[in-house]
Amino acid sequence: MNRFNSLLASFLLFGILLAACAPQAAQTSTPDVNVIVAQTMAALTAVPPAVTDPAPQPAASLLPRSLYFLAPDAAAHEQLFRLAADGATRTQLTFEPANVTAYDVNQNDGRVVYISNNQLLIVNADGSGRQTLLDGGAQDANNPFLNAVQGAAWSPDGETIAYGFGGLNLYSVATGVSNRVLDNKIRAVDDQFKFPDELYWPDRFSPDGTKLLITLGYYEGASAAIYTPAGNSLTRLSGAEGALICCNEEEWTADSSALYAANPSMGMFNSGLWRIDASTGQVTTLIPGDAGNGSFNFADAPFLAPDGWLYFFFASRPAANETGGREALQLVRASADGAAGHSTLLPDVFDKMTEALWAPDASFVIVASAVNEQMYLGGQAELVYVDGRPRVTLVPYARAMKWGP
Repeated sequence: MNRFNSLLASFLLFGILLAACAPQAAQTSTPDVNVIVAQTMAALTAVPPAVTDPAPQPAASLLPRSLYFLAPDAAAHEQLFRLAADGATRTQLTFEPANVTAYDVNQNDGRVVYISNNQLLIVNADGSGRQTLLDGGAQDANNPFLNAVQGAAWSPDGETIAYGFGGLNLYSVATGVSNRVLDNKIRAVDDQFKFPDELYWPDRFSPDGTKLLITLGYYEGASAAIYTPAGNSLTRLSGAEGALICCNEEEWTADSSALYAANPSMGMFNSGLWRIDASTGQVTTLIPGDAGNGSFNFADAPFLAPDGWLYFFFASRPAANETGGREALQLVRASADGAAGHSTLLPDVFDKMTEALWAPDASFVIVASAVNEQMYLGGQAELVYVDGRPRVTLVPYARAMKWGP
């Protein structure tokens, strides 16, 4: 305050001297000392305008939802991880002494059901609350399928968990009660060896939760079928001779009316692209492996997008040009029948892709690519935009990628 008074006195003295020394002219009036004082006081005591901090902006999300995947931990055991929607925050959810072999995510609260060490387990979205739902026990070396815990699928409403153990089972989350709806078909060959005629385990529920895609396992090979819980009925596929339709490689349509399946290689099964009617099980070949003109077609990761287009990876080559197992696929788009309007979206070649996960709106696809010739499961996960924007590397390794809430 003393500094303020001294400064004010100096301004007053300066104003008085200025008034006294100014030349006297008839047309010029002498400044009023009171006005000078008032103006000086106003300048010294003015309150500066308040500075308002800009409102914090929400962090940009690279992904539409969280991404779940399997990857090895420090002990080389495959564990479950979650990548947040920001594309950077990575959280390990399981810490098992053995590999996590299968899992599914509750789309309502992020809880996870998974299989490890022949046990069916569940954890909360943050990895806490580990709970054992089923312990299958030690497996028989001669007949491991007898008590194997296989497959886990969580219904869209979060009320039911399907799993395989002695057959297909449905577990009520509310009551904690399991019901076996399909028994494995097994026959004894002798006192020690038993033969699996047909085994059942779940792959995934339809988006509306009314149907369940399941795997039919055999001693050699596998197929698929559609189980309807409401009617306790099993719809087998027809017209699928030579087609590779099994093992959770199929993709449901958003309206739950159909599935698409594809195979990018040749061998025990044909390559090509197929559509499965979910009500009848009828399989329709959309793109045959043998094009009939001395060339072969290959397809992978089909997805019917909300815009009505079918997105998938595709390659066609002369039969004589063997590739040694991996095909040089490109990202394409076609009508829902896989043929009309066929166009290549990117010049990129995907010759080491092991799996792919589509964005719900098909604006991008996450591709896992092998980092060496010996890798056929998982790989470096990259976000690939269909409009040609630069790729974004998400994690160095991911397998069994799924969207979470």
